[in-house]
Amino acid sequence: MKLIIAIVHSDDTRNLLDRLARRNFSATVTTSSGGFLRISNATVFCGVEDERVDEALEIIRASCPDRVQYVTPLPPVMEPGEVHIPTPVEKRMGGATIFVVDVERFERA
Repeated sequence: MKLIIAIVHSDDTRNLLDRLARRNFSATVTTSSGGFLRISNATVFCGVEDERVDEALEIIRASCPDRVQYVTPLPPVMEPGEVHIPTPVEKRMGGATIFVVDVERFERA
């Protein structure tokens, strides 16, 4: 058995959970934040039998596309009287960061 830990953009969470449920995968979700922009993410935990790991990974990849978003970074620390005009930068968002971990023991109580 494996534990899949997928960190996904919060906008992709509902679609991912629906697709996993349709294929009889159980998942638990927690909210998280982090990365370059401190954006809202979701961490999805899914226990999977060894032979179904590839199927679950395909669902995660299909449900969590990456996309381009324009963001305005925080202004630098400046001296009084200096002017900074922020310029939006292109940032890739979405996708998934996935960890697959061996499970030594699993119990359902």
